[in-house]
Amino acid sequence: MQPGGGLVTPGRCFKPATNPPRNNPAEPKVTSAKPFDVLCIGNAIVDVFARCDDDFLVDNGIVKGAMNLIDAERAELLYSRMGPAIEASGGSAGNTAAGIASFGAAAAFFGKVADDHLGKVYAHDIRAQGVAFDTQPLNGQTPTARSMIFVTPDGERSMNTYLGACVELGPDDVERDKAERSKLVYFEGYLWDPPLAKDAIRLTAQHAHAAGGEVSMTLSDPFCVDRYRDEFLELMRSGTVDIVFANESELKSLYQTASFETALEAIGKDCKLAAVTRSEHGSVIVRGAETIAIDAVEINELVDTTGAGDLYAAGFLYGYVTGRDLVDCGRLGSLAAGIVIQQIGPRPQKNLREAAQQSGLL
Repeated sequence: MQPGGGLVTPGRCFKPATNPPRNNPAEPKVTSAKPFDVLCIGNAIVDVFARCDDDFLVDNGIVKGAMNLIDAERAELLYSRMGPAIEASGGSAGNTAAGIASFGAAAAFFGKVADDHLGKVYAHDIRAQGVAFDTQPLNGQTPTARSMIFVTPDGERSMNTYLGACVELGPDDVERDKAERSKLVYFEGYLWDPPLAKDAIRLTAQHAHAAGGEVSMTLSDPFCVDRYRDEFLELMRSGTVDIVFANESELKSLYQTASFETALEAIGKDCKLAAVTRSEHGSVIVRGAETIAIDAVEINELVDTTGAGDLYAAGFLYGYVTGRDLVDCGRLGSLAAGIVIQQIGPRPQKNLREAAQQSGLL
């Protein structure tokens, strides 16, 4: 299992699902009380992609398949050593918000950028994808965050992230009306690193729950889990978080076990609902003692695993907030993950709603 790996079976053609189309409206509807389906909270990061071989990772001390936090000096050094690069707006929860909007749902985003060139690029991109983004930019010396992402020939990505303005997201950036008028709030575990962000997330969760909404999170990375294991478990067991997304490595890390079955049983007791991705083995959805296995989709070519987990969450949450059963939620997640890993970049270049309709999922 690779951190953040998608739900794929490389080397075979993608096959549309055979189940019949659902009798759903052509476009999803939201009530006046809940104009947003999902509010995402995360690091607003501009991704810089470059291809490299494994020797480059070793020579530069980069941990393969993980997200490594770096300082400004390290960011400049790695950027100077990169080959030809592609820049694109990213960040885990921002990718999920873009995916949800591509399915046709109403998405909003909280994330901090600086009032600089990359900040303007990020704001333009996420709004152009149909996501409501109104967080005030940071004025000062700290620049917008960026992540150097090195993609090896096996499609694995190794991220080296300078958080920059992201660390300044705090309670003052919480838009109470969006929190209260969203069906569900989703945040990334990566955002648990900056202290101010913890307060912002807890405040948003309080507003959401008070208004009858739910809260979900992604564990993000095994190294993130190692840093905040006790706090993540407290979020789940206290009811602050209702729904958890993880991959197999993150789940095992959370419960400090080598047994996937033991970890599944544990998370079934600790939160209302969990979805665990297993790369080519698909995913497992856990609700109490109930487990539902979802098959992987088949693809033509594995290009880049960046954003696979983010887009799985997008598909799953789209299904969840539009009232579909858990099997369909998982299938929508697998579909979105399978699409994004066949491209460079973490945000869907293909309309996900149209893809789901063609696959018979909508």
